[in-house]
Amino acid sequence: MGPAPTSCCRALRHAGDELLTRFPIFFRRWPRVFQDVTEKTACPTLLSILDEHFFAPVPGGQRRELAWSAVLSVYVLAGQMALHCHERGMVVVLPQLKECVGAYVERVVCPEIRDGGGWSGFVSRFGEKQGLEGQVKRGCYWTLLALALSILTYFLWKRMTWPALPPSDRSH
Repeated sequence: MGPAPTSCCRALRHAGDELLTRFPIFFRRWPRVFQDVTEKTACPTLLSILDEHFFAPVPGGQRRELAWSAVLSVYVLAGQMALHCHERGMVVVLPQLKECVGAYVERVVCPEIRDGGGWSGFVSRFGEKQGLEGQVKRGCYWTLLALALSILTYFLWKRMTWPALPPSDRSH
């Protein structure tokens, strides 16, 4: 897999990896769910799972509000299905999965995202954050800079306010 072309792609990859790491139990059950999947049923099975688990209608026929975690789960689950198919030798279905997930996202997810102000909210919520070490380093740099400026200001102020000493006569 090459480098992510956009900040949104980077955020999706980072968040997906983190989700798989933090909640492995949730994703371990999918191979059992996928065990009967064939090349003909891969896309319909995936779409059915997505509708049932993430975008199920609430009473009254309305869809519930879309959470960013549900958007992320669409991509993680689609990736899990693609891995399952690849591991089972069903590589012919991979382009079909890509197309059906893309169409699903365009039809179901994108309108919600557009209504919610776009992908910038996702990037800020799930994008890779600066680690604690980086934050500490940055804080130390700024503290050191402030200290150096304070010392420099002190010496310049003292030099301007102290009168020059008369030359000493050391001949005596």
